[in-house]
Amino acid sequence: MPPAMEADRTTQCINKETFMEDKDLTEKGTENSAKGKMTDAKGKIKDAVGGLTGDTSTQAEGKMDQAKGKAQDTLGKAQRNMDDKR
Repeated sequence: MPPAMEADRTTQCINKETFMEDKDLTEKGTENSAKGKMTDAKGKIKDAVGGLTGDTSTQAEGKMDQAKGKAQDTLGKAQRNMDDKR
């Protein structure tokens, strides 16, 4: 990658990190819960499609997405609870 592009990419990453630090835990928690619920829903659909078509790979992928989604939702709930106790 050319140095100019690398510097621009580094600046973008720093700006994103700064933005994330500016968000309070309630906002981060809400965002994580929403993303987690969407990932869980996507996983349920994949699981069902895999089950109906007999595609165990898609079904396993769906179960993994469900687990990831539930974990991210739980993280979001914890972040909101931590912010409430401040």
